[in-house]
Amino acid sequence: MDYGRSLHELSRLDDRVALIIGGAGHIGRVSADGLAERGASIVIVDISAERSQAVADELKARHGVKTLAIQANLENETEVKTVPQKVLDVFGRIDILVHLAAIVDPELGGWTCRFEDQSPAQWRRGLEINLTSAFLLAQGCLDPLRNSGHGTMIFFGSTYGIVGPDWSIYEGTDMGNAAGYAASKGGVIQLSRWLATTLAPAVRVNSLSPGGVFRNHLDSFHNAYANKTPLKRMASEEDYKGAVAFLASDLSSYVTGHNLVVDGGWTAW
Repeated sequence: MDYGRSLHELSRLDDRVALIIGGAGHIGRVSADGLAERGASIVIVDISAERSQAVADELKARHGVKTLAIQANLENETEVKTVPQKVLDVFGRIDILVHLAAIVDPELGGWTCRFEDQSPAQWRRGLEINLTSAFLLAQGCLDPLRNSGHGTMIFFGSTYGIVGPDWSIYEGTDMGNAAGYAASKGGVIQLSRWLATTLAPAVRVNSLSPGGVFRNHLDSFHNAYANKTPLKRMASEEDYKGAVAFLASDLSSYVTGHNLVVDGGWTAW
């Protein structure tokens, strides 16, 4: 009786090249570590050349895989468009595109200021980095992904691209939520759906929407967030490692057009 390939075989990424946009960030480097563990060659793209090289060197040492570090400013269209060719020049192929870069710092506005004080410039910056760069990289990686035989795109959305913010969790803090972030992440999720039906069957396209990740938040915020989450905690970066590996590998070979929500049940209420 044929039981098909083993889970171990389905999850292997040997001879595949994963291009990870935002790969030197918190979730990015952990996700890259998971793909490297399964055998993929890893390309780390980050705005910081130093950070991207450090992560690439560490992954090579940890897993013995081939790595490449690329510095790119996602607000610069010319720089973004050069990324796929740089990967092809070294590896000759791209099999997996993971886009999880996002501007979420106070420069975007909204995290520390009221909606009426958020500027059009901040709004446009959120769309440019979080959404437009995903569009450009999908275009730039399209041909090698079509030729891969295993081509897959994974775009990071957010719970705030699905539901509106619960402002009660921000009470007593200087934190907030940027309209540009939410709108751009909603756009990423819909872009993924559009690409899934447009690029099928050659390329699978899915999005992954994380919930809040604990990063030394104030106790008041952490407790308020955890109390509104069925699993009663905020996420860690490790919570997304398996989800990315699933979507990147043949474990999900019949999955496309899906938004995988990994939020501890936040959006299930």
